[in-house]
Amino acid sequence: MAYTLPPLMIGEDLTIPVPIIQGGMGVKVSMMPLVSAVADCGGAGTIASVGLGFGTEGYEKNFVVASRESLITEIRKGRDMTKGVIGANVMVALSNYEDLVRASVCEQIDFIASGAGLPFKLPEYTEGSTVKLIPIVSSARAAHMIIKTWKRRYNRVPDAFIVEGPLAGGHLGFSYDDIVSGTAPSLESLVGDMVALCADYTGKNGKPIPVIAAGGVYTGTDIANFLRLGAQGVQMGTRFVATVECPVHHNFKMLYCNATEDDVVIIKSPVGMPGRAVKTKFIDEIERGTTIPFQCLYRCLRSCDPTTVPYCIAKALTTALSGDLDNAVVFAGANVARITDIVPVPDLMERLIAEATETLSRQP
Repeated sequence: MAYTLPPLMIGEDLTIPVPIIQGGMGVKVSMMPLVSAVADCGGAGTIASVGLGFGTEGYEKNFVVASRESLITEIRKGRDMTKGVIGANVMVALSNYEDLVRASVCEQIDFIASGAGLPFKLPEYTEGSTVKLIPIVSSARAAHMIIKTWKRRYNRVPDAFIVEGPLAGGHLGFSYDDIVSGTAPSLESLVGDMVALCADYTGKNGKPIPVIAAGGVYTGTDIANFLRLGAQGVQMGTRFVATVECPVHHNFKMLYCNATEDDVVIIKSPVGMPGRAVKTKFIDEIERGTTIPFQCLYRCLRSCDPTTVPYCIAKALTTALSGDLDNAVVFAGANVARITDIVPVPDLMERLIAEATETLSRQP
């Protein structure tokens, strides 16, 4: 595949030939078949570390060990499958956050993307490594707080930022009311704010901190438009689910292909954040106030109180993997209704690159 877009340069020595990062999607959505396929096409693949141990032997007895071993296995599998760039998404909200970050470092992952909270201690857990650190934020204010904290504590700045807008899937970094009312800032405005902020800070390579746009990026034209706004790359999640290589059940993919705009809903997640999902019978039940009893043996998210929440979001997301969508939560971005078919990753990447290149070739 010919690469005709400007590469995404992160730090002094990490080059992503195609400036497209496949976003980390849990639970067990972005695993090595998908991650390696994107990396082989010149983009960057991202493993979602959350819930990788679900269903493995010993998970309920010691989920920390099972989670770590599952992540290590997945990274090593990735190194065997691709020579391309692969990273790990590790959410700050995880109760075993530090353990998963340190495991990623030991396995020499190329980068760690970290959101669902502000990763103030991330450099502490990665000290001495060359892994690139990429916080995920939803505002320039949050990014500025991270920069100030890292400079004061560790004398460094992030290697890049992913700024995620309100059209993303999964848990969102905006209030429920702002999402539902449409008053949350657009990704375009967020990228503008981030580019202005990051222009004032340089990394070890002497260049401004790269900004990566995420949340609602769907076409190659979208990619080109964000590059014109000053972003150095984009992150895409939802569109990669409807690919041959994505390891989720066929029913999961077909839910995406058959979804309409009316099927996309904002839910109040038990972890205290709004989330964007595709409507299922399970979601209908919880929106009616139904409580789904469960027993929590490990408390994977720090912000979750198993004694008070109406259902287990981790279990609901995991159930989707088997294709039992009536009893599941299926996260998706706002553009899911635009998906109509399942395609191989190389075809999708080639289409995105061609669209973006053609758009950039025209006068702005």
